[in-house]
Amino acid sequence: MKKPQESPATPASGPLKIRIDGREREFDIENPGLPDWVEDNKLSSGGYPYDKKMKSEDYDEPLERLQIELVKAQAWLQSTGKRVMVLFEGRDAAGKGGTIFVLHQYMNPRTARNVALTKPTETERGQWYFQRYVDHFPTAGEFVTFDRSWYNRAGVEPVMGFCTPEQHEKFLDETPHFERMICNEGIHFFKIWLNIGREAQLERFHDRRWSPLKNWKFSPIDVAGITKWDDYTRARDQMLERTHKEFAPWIIVRANDKRRARLAVIRRILLSLPYEGRDLDAIGNEDKKIIGEGPSFLGKQD
Repeated sequence: MKKPQESPATPASGPLKIRIDGREREFDIENPGLPDWVEDNKLSSGGYPYDKKMKSEDYDEPLERLQIELVKAQAWLQSTGKRVMVLFEGRDAAGKGGTIFVLHQYMNPRTARNVALTKPTETERGQWYFQRYVDHFPTAGEFVTFDRSWYNRAGVEPVMGFCTPEQHEKFLDETPHFERMICNEGIHFFKIWLNIGREAQLERFHDRRWSPLKNWKFSPIDVAGITKWDDYTRARDQMLERTHKEFAPWIIVRANDKRRARLAVIRRILLSLPYEGRDLDAIGNEDKKIIGEGPSFLGKQD
């Protein structure tokens, strides 16, 4: 078992019964030892195509080359007034925050910003659902990422009972029309879904719970969501089926290996922007094993 680490006390959740691949498992987030069945399957879960994580020596140099290209792309945005908006979605612990960090790491924060909204205020709850997100859209020359977005209404809200079935259905019906307006406005618009396997998620939850640096990321919603994997899967599949459009496709990235996922996301963005001085050799080729588009890419892998 994974070596235990010390951690500040948090409210105990108790052992959970989980059915994975037809077998009932017990997972206790309050046990500092990670179960062997999680450790052994964390990378391969969900049909992940690699049996080893990318080594740092294979990651650091390509990442630096891609980050140089991002700086060039940002200069192009500023000189032309073009706009970029990237939504990051995925299950809890899918790696959204880390991917956003390396994406922004060397960009000028004056015109490259991330939006991570808290729960809506009383005033916002009385507004048109999309209104508080529109307030954060990019102006000329800006590169804006969203760490979760209006797609909360396609996932966590219906699964956890935070919206009505009627609100959920209205969202799925209206969102393609809303996003067509975004694209017609000329914004370079990306929707990224980071997909992870179940054991990969459990290992990351466990790491958060027992890390003195990351335990603030672990919440009661995470605990509640552990037993709702299938509900989240159904919500995700419905979301992809209803909102994956040619003008605003869902970019799917298999993200059990965070390093490969980060490179894949940055490559896709750079390959899609016609910025001045783009170096295709530096960007490299996409890894089609882990990146694709729409519901068909996921298939029955998870």
